[in-house]
Amino acid sequence: MEEDLKSIIILSGPVGAGKTTVGKELVKLLDGPVVYIEGDTFWSFIAKDIDRFGKMENFKMVMRSMTVAAMPYCRIGYQVVLDFSIPPWYMEVILEILKRRNIRVDYVVLNPGEAICAQRAAERSEGKITDYSIYKKLYDCFNEVQKYTIHDEENDAKVIASHIVEGLNEGMFRILSWERED
Repeated sequence: MEEDLKSIIILSGPVGAGKTTVGKELVKLLDGPVVYIEGDTFWSFIAKDIDRFGKMENFKMVMRSMTVAAMPYCRIGYQVVLDFSIPPWYMEVILEILKRRNIRVDYVVLNPGEAICAQRAAERSEGKITDYSIYKKLYDCFNEVQKYTIHDEENDAKVIASHIVEGLNEGMFRILSWERED
């Protein structure tokens, strides 16, 4: 029964895409109980020696941890929004983690132009990024997933969130339904 499946909505995109701003509006529009997990919070869990295992290994660990943290909420009936720059090349790992757990996955990529992302990253109140070139490779990888991508540079977060809800209702962002897998 598709209606009974709980879902994890992965709200992704490059740094500065507007994920957190849109995510907060999205939560207001979703029906039923909702959990919002902001990935940047997971970075703060590393209390010491953040460089010991390398940035890429920490990045992967944060994505795994967020996904695993979302599962118990889904099991009891929450819809979960994961807000983090989860690149398309990592989705296979996430799908493997969620395999056979009766959790639907929607992958929504926000991807305004690179100049807009760089500007937003530089204007953040916390964690300003003045050299966006270090995120160029991450930005570019999101161009591989046009099917799940919203390229909106003009509308505010509330309008974009309403477009996401419409797309979720139409199954536009669905990447997995374990019900259909057997």
